[in-house]
Amino acid sequence: MQYPICIEWGDDFTASGIQIPDIPGAVTAGDSFEEAYNAAVEVAHIMLQEMASEGRAIPMPTSVAAHHGNTEYAGMGWGMLELDISPYLGKTEKVNVTLPGYVIQRIDRYVREHKVKSRSSFLADAALEKLVRS
Repeated sequence: MQYPICIEWGDDFTASGIQIPDIPGAVTAGDSFEEAYNAAVEVAHIMLQEMASEGRAIPMPTSVAAHHGNTEYAGMGWGMLELDISPYLGKTEKVNVTLPGYVIQRIDRYVREHKVKSRSSFLADAALEKLVRS
C-alpha cells in the first residue's frame, strides 16, 4: 500500500523530517532525505506492529489531497511510502474464488512479471486498493 508522507526538507544545518499522516505518531528525521525515508519505513512498521498487537485497526492510506488543507503540513513537500501491511492484517483464511480463465491467466502473468509473492497476495492487494478508494 502507498501511504502519503509529508516532508520537511532539511539543509546543511537541520535534519529532514518525515511524517506519515495516516499512521498516528509516525514521525521521524534523518541527516539526509534518504536516512529520513528509511527511518520512516522502520517507524511505520513499528507503529503498525504495535497497533496490531493491541488489536487496534490498521489505518488505511488516504490521498495526499485529503491532507492538503491541514495547516500542520503547510509548506511541506509530499511523497509516497510503499508499505506491505499484510503482516498486520491478521491471520490468513482460505477462500474459494471462481474467476474466468482469462482473468486468472492475466493475474498469473502479472504475478510472474512483477515478482509478486503469489496469486493470493495479488488478489489481497487488489482488494485492499479497491476498498481504500471506496
